Amino acid sequence: MHIILLVPSLFLMSLVESQPTQSSHQASSPPHPAGEQSPLGTDNLSFPWSRLRLPRYIIPLHYHLLLHPNLTSLRFTGSVQIQIDVQNNTNWVVLHSKGLQISKATIVDQNLAPPSDKVLPVLHNPSHEQIGIFSSRVLSSGQKYFLNIEFGAELSEGFYGFYKSTYRTSTGETRTLASTHFEPTSARMAFPCFDEPSFKANFSIRIRRSPEYISLSNMPVVINSGVLEDQFDASVKMSTYLVAFVVCDFKSVTARTSSGVQVSVYASPEKWPQTRYALEVAVKMLDFYEEYFNIHYPLPKQDLIAIPDFQSGAMENWGLTTYRETSLLFDPLTSTISDELWVTMVIGHELAHQWFGNLVTMEWWNDIWLNEGFARYMEYISVEATYPDLKVEEYLLDTCFSAVGHDSLNSSRPISSPAENPTQIKQMFDTVSYDKGACVLHMLRHFLTDDVFQRGIVRYLRKYSYRNAHNQDLWDSLANTCSEEDFISGKHCYSSSQASKNAYLFAGEHMDLTAMMNTWILQKGVPLVTVTRKGPNLLLRQDRFLRTVLPSDPLWAALQHGFLWHIPLTYKTDASGTIHRHLMTTHTEEVSWVKVNTDMTGYYVVHYEDGGWDEMTKLLRENHTALSYKDRTQLIHNAFQLVTAGHLPLNKGLDLIGYLQLETHTVPLLQGLGYLEAFYRMIEKRNELEVISNLRRHILRFFRAVIDRQTWSDGGSVSERRLRSKLLSLACHLEDPRCLERARAIFADWLQSNGTLNLPTDVAETVFSVGAQDDRGWASLLHTYSIALSAAQKSQILFALTCSRDTKKLHRLLELGLEGKVIRSQDLSSLILMVARNPRGHHLAWNFVKKNWDTLVQKFELGSFCIRNIIIGTTGQFSSPDELAEVQSFFESIKEQASQLRASQVALDNVQKNVRWFQRNLETMRNWLNKTLQ
Repeated sequence: MHIILLVPSLFLMSLVESQPTQSSHQASSPPHPAGEQSPLGTDNLSFPWSRLRLPRYIIPLHYHLLLHPNLTSLRFTGSVQIQIDVQNNTNWVVLHSKGLQISKATIVDQNLAPPSDKVLPVLHNPSHEQIGIFSSRVLSSGQKYFLNIEFGAELSEGFYGFYKSTYRTSTGETRTLASTHFEPTSARMAFPCFDEPSFKANFSIRIRRSPEYISLSNMPVVINSGVLEDQFDASVKMSTYLVAFVVCDFKSVTARTSSGVQVSVYASPEKWPQTRYALEVAVKMLDFYEEYFNIHYPLPKQDLIAIPDFQSGAMENWGLTTYRETSLLFDPLTSTISDELWVTMVIGHELAHQWFGNLVTMEWWNDIWLNEGFARYMEYISVEATYPDLKVEEYLLDTCFSAVGHDSLNSSRPISSPAENPTQIKQMFDTVSYDKGACVLHMLRHFLTDDVFQRGIVRYLRKYSYRNAHNQDLWDSLANTCSEEDFISGKHCYSSSQASKNAYLFAGEHMDLTAMMNTWILQKGVPLVTVTRKGPNLLLRQDRFLRTVLPSDPLWAALQHGFLWHIPLTYKTDASGTIHRHLMTTHTEEVSWVKVNTDMTGYYVVHYEDGGWDEMTKLLRENHTALSYKDRTQLIHNAFQLVTAGHLPLNKGLDLIGYLQLETHTVPLLQGLGYLEAFYRMIEKRNELEVISNLRRHILRFFRAVIDRQTWSDGGSVSERRLRSKLLSLACHLEDPRCLERARAIFADWLQSNGTLNLPTDVAETVFSVGAQDDRGWASLLHTYSIALSAAQKSQILFALTCSRDTKKLHRLLELGLEGKVIRSQDLSSLILMVARNPRGHHLAWNFVKKNWDTLVQKFELGSFCIRNIIIGTTGQFSSPDELAEVQSFFESIKEQASQLRASQVALDNVQKNVRWFQRNLETMRNWLNKTLQ
C-alpha cells in the first residue's frame, strides 16, 4: 500500500473455519451451518457461509459501477452490476459488504432474463463483512450471470472506504471532496464486491456529480454527458483494492512521458503551484520503470492527487495514485531537501507498484511483502537512476538498520506470515514487509548481480501479468527455472542454455535459491555472524541476534532453537579490494578473511570476538578510509546493537566512534551522532543530572569543530545539508549558547516580518523550535500553522510547537489534534509521538493515549500503522521497571484489543530492552564520561 509515514527523527474476530491455503477454499457448494439470522432474510434462511474468505465457486468478471456522491448531504447512492462466472451449481452468491444499506438485489442470466422475477433476499454477516444473496432457482455451473445490487451509505468519517475530506481556502471557506482508500479490505465499504486480491476483474465506472466538481478514476473519462455523469473507460483486470475515484474541485498540471502516457498532478486550487516538481518526477519515473521492467505502462494515463485528509503516506491505485499533501507537494520556498527526497521516493514507490502489486499481485495478504518490499526497494533503485544528486543510497542503510532493530526483538514475525481477518491484514503493513523485505531483496540483488536480478524480475512480471503470484514464483523466475510450456512459448526463457543453469555458481558453490530465500522469508529474526580467530584463519558462527535476551539467560537456548539461515556473505581481505562471496549454510564455518558484509549489502549483524573490535577501533583511528563509508557506518551500527544485546561493553562502542573527529563523510558522522543523541534523549527522561550534564558537554566538545563549520543557510550538497539540519537541531537542543543566540536572532527577524520572511529551509525547524520557547513565539507559530498553505512548513512548525517546555501548551496541542480542526486527525499520531519525544511531554503523551484509547482506535482502526506508531512510539523511551509495569497494566486493561495487536508485544519488548540497557550501561557511561572529560 501505501508508503508508511515515518515521524520526523523517530523512527480477533472469531473464525468459524480457517482457510490458510488456496486448496482449502475450493468448495463444491457452500456449507449450511447455522449462521447469523438477518432481518432482511425470508423463509428462515440462515447465512450459508462460515469462513472469513469467500467461497471460490463464483468468480467476478466485470463490474459496472455507478456512484452518486452528494457532497452536501455527505451520502452516496450507487448500483453495481457484476458479471459472474458460476463454477458449481448453487443457490447462493456470497460477497463482501460493510456498512452499506442494500436496497435491492436481482440476478439475471446472460440473456438478461431473470432466473427469479422477484427481488432476492439478502442476508448479512457483519462480523465477516459479508452478504449472501439467495436465488430460489439454481445458478448453473459453467454459466455466466449478472448480479445487480442497489445500495447507499454515508461517506465515511475516517480514512478508509469512500470518505469525506475537507480543506480551507485562504478566505476561510471550507470545501468538501470525496475520495477513496481501499487497501487492504475497504472496497466493500464503497460497493458490494469480491474484496480479495485474487478475484481480479475489469471495472467500468460511472460517477454523477455537481457541475462545480470534477471526477477522477483509474481510467480516463470517455463520455462526459449533459446530466453531469462521467463515464470512465473499462479498466484492465485488477484487484478491488486498487479501484479508486475522487470527486473534487482541484486543478492540475499535465505532461506526457516519452511513450505517450498522460501524467497529471492534482491539488486544491491554492496549492496547485506546488505540483510542478511531482509532475517532473512522475514523468521521469514512468520512463525509467518502462525501461527497467521492459514492460509498457499498461494504462493511457497516470494521475497523482494530493488528498487533504490521508492516513498513510500514499496509495498506488492503478492510474490514480493518492497522496498525503506532504508526500506530493513541493514548495521551493519552504520545503527542505529532505522533503524533496521524500516526495521523490514516495512517487518512486507508488509508480513501482503499477508493476509490482498492480500488474502482478500477491495471491493473499500473507505475502504483501511481494508488493511492499519491492516497492520500497525500487524507491532506491529508481531515485538513484533518475536523481543521482539526491544521494538516496545513503538512506538505504537507515532502512536496513531500522529493520534489524525491529527484527532483533522476539516479538518480530516472518516476512511471510498468516493473516486472515482485517485487523491481522492491516498489521502486515509494517517494518518487516517494507524495510526487511527491501533489505533482503538488496542482499539478493548484490549476491546474484544486478543483471541477473533485473532479468529475473522482468521474467516474473511478464509471466504473471494480470495474475496473482506467490513467493515461490519469484524464486523460480530469479533462478531461471522454466517449464516445458515456457520454453515452447519463448515468452519467459531467454535461452535453453541459460534456463538449464537453474542456479548461480559463486566460489564454485551450487546455490538452491528457494532453500536460501525460505530461511529469510519464512523464519523471523536476523542472524548474528560471530568472527573468531583460529590460527591464520577465521571461524564463523551464526546465531539468532536478540537484543532482549543474553546468552547467560535461561531463555536463550529455547529462543535459538531451530534458527539457521543461508547467509550470502560478502567479504574483503586486507590483501586486495576484491569482493568475495560465500554462502554460509551451517552453524559454523572456517575461512580466511577480514571485513565481513561489504558495504552492508547483507542483512545480518557481525561481531568480531577476541579483540576484533579493538583492531577495528585501531584501524579507524589510523586509516579510516581503508574502509568504505558504508562499512564505517555499519561498524558503528553493529557495535551499538551489540552493546544493547550485551555482547560488547558500552565503553568499547564509545571508543570506536572516537575516530569521528577525523570523519568527513556525512553518513558515519550522522550514525555516531545518532547513537549519542539517542542515549542523551533516553537519559534526559530519567533524573540522572550528572550523567546528562556530562554527556551534553562531551557531545558539544567532541563535535565543536564540525558544529562551528555549519552555516545557517541552504548551501552545499544534499549530504552537507542533511548534516547541517541534524547538527544545528541537536546543538540547540543541548542548549549550546552560540546555537541558541543565532536561532533567536533569526526568529526575531521572522517575527518582525509578520511571518513573511522565508527562512533557509535547512534550519527553519530549528529556528522555530527555539522561537517556540516563549509565549509570544509559540502563539505566532500556532497562528502561522493554522493559515499556512505549505504542508512542509506546517510539519516544521508542528514539530517546533511540541518542543515547548510548558506542559499546558503540550496538552493544548494534543487536545487540538483530538478535535481535528486546527490540527488534522491525519497528523494526530505524529503529534503524539513528537510530544512523547519531549522530556516534559513524555508521560503526558502516554497518559493522553490511555485516556483517549477508544477514540484513537475509532479514528484510526485497530490494526492500522497509526495505532502501532502510537503504542510503540509513546512507550519507546520508557526505561524503568515502574514504567514497564505501567505499560503491562494498561495492556492488561485492554486485553481483548492488545491480544490482537503485535505492536503491544513490540512495545513491551522495547521497554524491557531499555530497562536492561540502563541496568547494564548507566555506570559504564558515567565512568567513561568522567574519564573522558578529565
